[in-house]
Amino acid sequence: MLSDEVCDACRPDALKATEAEIAAMLPEIPEWTLITEDGQQRLNRVFATKNFVLAQALANAIADYAEQVGHHPRLTIEWGRLDVTWWSHKIDGVHRNDFICAARCDDLAARTL
Repeated sequence: MLSDEVCDACRPDALKATEAEIAAMLPEIPEWTLITEDGQQRLNRVFATKNFVLAQALANAIADYAEQVGHHPRLTIEWGRLDVTWWSHKIDGVHRNDFICAARCDDLAARTL
């Protein structure tokens, strides 16, 4: 399972996830969407929350995890929602690490929300 794996720092020469790898990993994170933004593939999910405080609590939990693994998403907090986007900046696209981090976000949401 992706959520059992460890996110390792991505090097600039790391390979982006292939279409076959993406197709194999996406079913493990069914609430995430593969989007294209600024010409790069990225993983995105909006977490619905009951209020701003819960959105902030989840954002803080994800930020703490991201800091531990040295891989940082874009987090946008609004009342009743948290928008999370993962991609690997060094390779301008998605890597297995992004899928691992997305799965970890799902686990954090299950404990936080």
